[in-house]
Amino acid sequence: MIRHGEEKDLINILEIYNDAIVNTTAVYNYKAQTLEERKAWFNNKISEGYPVFVFEENNKVIGFATYGPFRQWQAYKYTIEHSVYVKKESRGKGIGILLLKQIIKDANEREFATLVSCIDAANIGSIKMHEKLDFKYSGTIKKAGYKFETWLDLAFYQLDLVGPKVPVED
Repeated sequence: MIRHGEEKDLINILEIYNDAIVNTTAVYNYKAQTLEERKAWFNNKISEGYPVFVFEENNKVIGFATYGPFRQWQAYKYTIEHSVYVKKESRGKGIGILLLKQIIKDANEREFATLVSCIDAANIGSIKMHEKLDFKYSGTIKKAGYKFETWLDLAFYQLDLVGPKVPVED
């Protein structure tokens, strides 16, 4: 079941996110986060009006997804960047794609124009998931990060959304 995340979900979200930090190149960060840091992240998302969706199974959160600004400058206001994370034991079961579909639905309802995904170029599973939903490859930054004693390339994928009926500059 997909629903809006709540503060009570943060312990499971933290576990999923920290596993990605410590064991994968899905997050270009070195240190696991604290519960206080995840609370601040969650409260920031909510206060800025961005969703945090969770996938719950047997009353436990096993995946989450969110989106937020791609860049802070005003002209980027119709472009967003998303994140999707699924608990290691639950990957490959279609949970990530369901969460990503929820992100797309929500972003279209809010009339965003472009959804960006920044994916470690070696993460073939994530790339294939995005391609299934018609994300298009839009470039790679070589040596964008350094983790696990190796250089990491960052691939960009994007999806065109419905966009605003009447875009404005304000």
